[in-house]
Amino acid sequence: MHPILIKIGSVEIRYYGVMIALAFIAGAIIGEREAKRKGFQPGLVYDLLSYLLVAAIIGARLYYVIFSELTWFLSHPMEILAIWKGGLSLHGGVLGGVLTGIWYCRKKGLPVWKFTDVLAPSVALGQAIGRIGCTMNGCSYGRPTTLPWGIVFTDPNSLAPLGIPLHPTQIYELMMSFILFLGLWYWRKKVPFDGQLFITYLIGYGVIRFFLEFFRGDSLLLFNLVPVPHAISVVIILIGIGLYLHRKGGRCQTTMS
Repeated sequence: MHPILIKIGSVEIRYYGVMIALAFIAGAIIGEREAKRKGFQPGLVYDLLSYLLVAAIIGARLYYVIFSELTWFLSHPMEILAIWKGGLSLHGGVLGGVLTGIWYCRKKGLPVWKFTDVLAPSVALGQAIGRIGCTMNGCSYGRPTTLPWGIVFTDPNSLAPLGIPLHPTQIYELMMSFILFLGLWYWRKKVPFDGQLFITYLIGYGVIRFFLEFFRGDSLLLFNLVPVPHAISVVIILIGIGLYLHRKGGRCQTTMS
């Protein structure tokens, strides 16, 4: 796997940055199409993208900086800006994106739950595409394995350990996220109440990340015991279940009245 797509002199274009850009573009196209189907004003998703791009990257980077090597980053503050080298956490990106999406809906007077349903498939698709960049970059790498599909990184620019067969956790997540996208896309016209598609995404994403952390080789430990992503995934799942029960209960009360 080779992180650098093109290098001209000292200028590098990395697969990671290219795939992140493609992930946002693909997600925006899918989201805009779904927004029109649900009767939203044309261009809303593209307008949101400018905010979402910044918020998701900031959230993803801050999470990585805080929970990875905070002391090192404080000693090398300019490296915090070097996102093209990798080091963006999906957990942080999802949190930043969700908060920004809610803020945007409030600002524009949009129905929050209905609009989050519009975005849910787009986010899952974007995550799948983004993991292609992680595969090339060597970030989010897996534990050593003897399985025949283990991948070996040899490029010195890679962030993964070199010369050792590793679980292709990036590819695992790519496939699972794409399956989640297909499920959300298929189910999007059949949800019984607004918000259920987004809630399903939250629970699905939490389950995927919880499962994958057993195979990750770069997990950070909370109190030197529990992987941080495991703990956050459990929180995401519980929040999703709580939101589902709340929304379902509200719908039942409305129906009975």
